Amino acid sequence: MSGDIEDKPQPLIEHLMELRTRLIWSIGAFFVAFIACFFFAKHLFNYLVIPYKTAVEWAHLDVEKAQLIYTAPQEFFFTQVKVAMFGGLVVAFPIIAAQVYKFVAPGLYKNERQAFLPFLIASPVLFLMGAALVYFFFTPMVMWFFLSMQQAPGHDEVAISLMPKVSEYLSLIMTLVFSFGLVFQLPVITTLLARVGLLTSQWLAEKRKFAIVLAFVVAAVLTPPDPMSQIGLALPTILLYEISIHAARLVERQRARQALEKDTESADVAKTDSV
Repeated sequence: MSGDIEDKPQPLIEHLMELRTRLIWSIGAFFVAFIACFFFAKHLFNYLVIPYKTAVEWAHLDVEKAQLIYTAPQEFFFTQVKVAMFGGLVVAFPIIAAQVYKFVAPGLYKNERQAFLPFLIASPVLFLMGAALVYFFFTPMVMWFFLSMQQAPGHDEVAISLMPKVSEYLSLIMTLVFSFGLVFQLPVITTLLARVGLLTSQWLAEKRKFAIVLAFVVAAVLTPPDPMSQIGLALPTILLYEISIHAARLVERQRARQALEKDTESADVAKTDSV
């Protein structure tokens, strides 16, 4: 990828032209992916409903009677548009990321490009891991929690049933996917900051108690107002914070080893020159 990137100074007008080209490619990729996803929007939404069906099974309810509703004529149409936008962004992300890299790469040294590429690969992988956790476990668990609050009709009780709206269900699952996807970027961000020397593993370890409090605060802001969602996001965040500390330590060890090798080479050169 870096072979066709020119590593030379460019005037401002060329930077703007390069930015325009990258934006055109990114927007074009998203638009094509959006059109394709809108054509299959209903099928994509049916895939997103699978966690809800799983929750219905966990609640020992009849899956055949599980349904989603919409109360406004245009609601399901705009829900399909949101599904297409969500799917288009996911499908076009590799192209968008490549365009971002091609725009940024000319301003980086060769070793910086080599250090940046693994993070460019790790970021979408971690995002997909967070999204998979939401899809296969967390959303079914949250929906099972809500379904368990239903009330069967009785002598002194009326029937209270959950019938989620298509727009509200989509908003819930998209919020959870983006929340977990962003939280799973924590090791990437902290490793990058540690690599450039802005963070240290010791500092991260010392701020652990503040990070735990912040994890619950962020979870309360990003997730729906129920304890299951908040705890479910806070606990992985704390775990990822611990992983970030170990990742920063690995970066520091690597930098120390490289510095030692460089000092050894300098000492050998100096000894050779003296001889």
